[in-house]
Amino acid sequence: MQLASFLNDLEFSDEHVLINPLIDNDFTKEIRIAFKEGQIMKEHKSKFPISVMTVIGSIEFSVGEKVLTLNQGDVISLEGNKMHELLATEKSVVRLSLHKGDSVARVNSVLQL
Repeated sequence: MQLASFLNDLEFSDEHVLINPLIDNDFTKEIRIAFKEGQIMKEHKSKFPISVMTVIGSIEFSVGEKVLTLNQGDVISLEGNKMHELLATEKSVVRLSLHKGDSVARVNSVLQL
């Protein structure tokens, strides 16, 4: 059993988005992503499906030409190999659920784009 909180020990950075792995078990990886307003995860993709939930705040989630606003409590799933981008329109916390075959290192590498 693993226990984690998306709200406890929450930190934000002026320089970049903060990525914190919270749970890694036999079927998923749960990651907290903390954005200050205006911070972005540039266009990227995973070969695996993902789910993204806005826990706090609001983000613009772009897939190709389509831009969706994900407000607090909204969740989206995306199949693998789809380019997407996240932009925080206010201070936000996002839950990223990864396929077990995906890696936190890949998520961190998005910040280097």
